[in-house]
Amino acid sequence: MGATPMKLQIERDGFGRLVLTDDDGVPHVGVLPVRAFPLTAPDDGISLVGPDGRERVWIDHLDALPPAARELIAQDLAARDFAPTLLRLHKVSSFGVPSTWTVSTDRGDTRFVLKAEEDIRRLEDGALLIASASGVQFRIPDAKALDRASRKLLERFL
Repeated sequence: MGATPMKLQIERDGFGRLVLTDDDGVPHVGVLPVRAFPLTAPDDGISLVGPDGRERVWIDHLDALPPAARELIAQDLAARDFAPTLLRLHKVSSFGVPSTWTVSTDRGDTRFVLKAEEDIRRLEDGALLIASASGVQFRIPDAKALDRASRKLLERFL
C-alpha cells in the first residue's frame, strides 16, 4: 500500500487490536501505528505496520484522516508513547555521572539514574530529551521555562 488513502478503513476488533482493511477488501489484523518523527513532528509521517513488521499504509499527516480513524490511531499512539514531561528537578546526587536525579513530572514524582551526559539530547526550540538508565525518556519541552533552581541543576550537565 502506498501513501495515505482518502478513505482509511480501520476499526478495532473484539480483542482491541486495530484492523486495517485495504483497498482490495483484505483485512490486516493487529496493525500498529509507528511515528516516523515522534519528537519533532508527532502528527507527520505515521506508518501502519503489520504484525510481520511490514508497512501496510503510510499516513502523511494525521489530520488527513477521517475523524474515526484518526481517533483510533491516536489512542494506540498514546498508549505506546510514554515519555513523561519533566517539570522540576529537586535534587541530583552528584554533578558527575552516573548520578541519581529526583524530579517531578507530569506523571508524578520519581527518581532515575543518568548514566552519561550524552544521555541528554538537545532538540529544536530549546527542548531536551533525557534518557534514564532504565530506558525511560523524559521530555523537557523548554528548558528555559523550568524554575530557576531546576535550570541551575540542569546547566551543570549541559
